[in-house]
Amino acid sequence: MHQTPHRMKHSARHEFERWAHTYDRSILQRLVFQPSYRAFLTELVRWRSDDPRPFDMLDVGCGTGTWPAMVAATELPVGRLVGLDYAYAMCRLAHEKAAAIDDAAIQFVNGDSEHLPFADASFDLVTCSNSFHHYPHQGAVVREFRRLLRPGGRLMIIDGFRDNLIGWIAFDVLVARAEGDVHHAPWSLMRRYALEAGFGRVEQRKFGVLIPLFITVAHVAEL
Repeated sequence: MHQTPHRMKHSARHEFERWAHTYDRSILQRLVFQPSYRAFLTELVRWRSDDPRPFDMLDVGCGTGTWPAMVAATELPVGRLVGLDYAYAMCRLAHEKAAAIDDAAIQFVNGDSEHLPFADASFDLVTCSNSFHHYPHQGAVVREFRRLLRPGGRLMIIDGFRDNLIGWIAFDVLVARAEGDVHHAPWSLMRRYALEAGFGRVEQRKFGVLIPLFITVAHVAEL
């Protein structure tokens, strides 16, 4: 039985509050999260390596802050880095990790992806990896991401690719059984979300075999 949106959010928060202290030691770091961060980094370097202008980034569903820390450690012209997570424990651990390496460039915020506490056109890049399937109102979330982006900005979302047999078993059967009421959006639906939110060009690619994932890169038109 499907949960109500409120119950779905509550379940996700409860799950990640409990998981926070062992999150960085999870086998999913090697199998899912690290490959996702590398895919993000490939796209980011391709986009910004020849652009000297600083860029501001928001990572939604940041967990313990590994991906924003990776961006901070690059030689790219990074401006403001913000990580946001619905689970307070994740934000607290992310802040502690950043403080331990004296990385004051990253800010962590406890918040809801459907109601992001930032002004319009606040960021050049919004990223979201492997948490989108927990969002009950996915189209609304993508519209909220679009609201935050400046002209020329980009949205990058990574989630499970459930459009082949391996992915269907992994995400629609096994992950759904373990995590409850989640929804891994098909490739075509993710593209539709982006176009309906007002993005211009949308690029997608699949990666991974045993645990297939895919990245959607949605572009905001330049002025």
